Amino acid sequence: MIPLRRFHDGLPPAFSRLWFASALSSLGDGVYIAALPLFAVSLTTDPFALSLVTAASLLPWLPFGLLGGALVDRWDRRRVMWISDVARAALLSGLVVAAAVGAASLQLLIAVAFALGIGQIFFDTASSAYLPQLLDRDLPSLRRANTLKQGAQTATSEFAGPPLGGLLFALGRAVPLAFDALSFLLSGWLIRKLPAQPVAPVKERRSLWRDARDGAAYVFGNRILLGLALRFAVGNLAFSGGEAVLVLYAHHTLGIGNSGFGFLLATQAVGGLVGTALAGLLGSRMKTGHALTVTAAVESVAQLCLGLSGGPVTAGLSMAVCSAAMSATMVLVPSVSQAIVPAHLTGRVSATNRMLGVGAAPLGALLGGWLATVAGLRAPFVAGAIVLAVMTVLVAVLTGADRIDDALRKAREESAPTDVPSS
Repeated sequence: MIPLRRFHDGLPPAFSRLWFASALSSLGDGVYIAALPLFAVSLTTDPFALSLVTAASLLPWLPFGLLGGALVDRWDRRRVMWISDVARAALLSGLVVAAAVGAASLQLLIAVAFALGIGQIFFDTASSAYLPQLLDRDLPSLRRANTLKQGAQTATSEFAGPPLGGLLFALGRAVPLAFDALSFLLSGWLIRKLPAQPVAPVKERRSLWRDARDGAAYVFGNRILLGLALRFAVGNLAFSGGEAVLVLYAHHTLGIGNSGFGFLLATQAVGGLVGTALAGLLGSRMKTGHALTVTAAVESVAQLCLGLSGGPVTAGLSMAVCSAAMSATMVLVPSVSQAIVPAHLTGRVSATNRMLGVGAAPLGALLGGWLATVAGLRAPFVAGAIVLAVMTVLVAVLTGADRIDDALRKAREESAPTDVPSS
């Protein structure tokens, strides 16, 4: 316990519990990331059918993302997180039973992936809204907390989880799914013991849809938030196309088996840990806007190299470099957003940002499956690199360094008068 307290020195004790729960759940997710495509390949080898599984887990953000954010701003965010964990554990347990009795099918896998996506909407939105409440929207604390969370997520979901998922799959295709279900249960138990944060009082009875629209209007009316959301939207569109057929690309083009596929995914963690560690340095040595432009450019080049790889070594190196840029972005972007958004809007704004970002992923997955079918397995990666190059220009225009600095300064000025009387 002492090393953990030292590791999180300067952050409230509750963050250690939140961090551990997040790391535990991420380990299960890493196992699931490797096991899901392997499970799907055991049911079909059609590229488009495989893309449907990937799209199903992300598609719920389109119809339910905004409404989920509005509900999170009305509810106890801690309760939303642990109930979401328990519900997802139950869904995975049902799939394990179906596999054990020989009742698993591609249709069932798609349905479970869709339902898990709904649970992820509520958990991720509530988590994003809970953290700035816990840390009083302090940018240095948020940046450090996001660095620690992203580092744990990278180490578990990308480094330890995928190889473990490949090994567990060799024991039985339902074994890694059972492991993920257990990780959700343990995470929910830890989160249930976190301190509750106050829910913003309701000044007037309003429709859920009107509250959801207010969050979307706030994002679209703020150039910084819109630019940050579009960064993820364009990036997810590009990355999902390759991810949807990565297992086939690894097997048929790179000549990698099931266990090797898990280790290929783990190479992302090596770069991801480096990128997470460098995020704080980038934020202090470079202005955030400049850092986002650099990481966007690196992602484009790395994705192109992945699509043109001649073997697993170059593919692994390309994935590591791309992951480093992505992980640094995943620390910098949320920290800025959490610091400038008012507390009563954090759930809705987070949901809007994620809806734009994650909502593009199903389209990218479907396009990737179609491209692989008509133009070969390398096509989704090359096309994704072109899209990422366009994103580099978009990021440079919408999230300029001076514009971000002005937004942070304005947020500090607006929060100062309310902080003084309450102390």
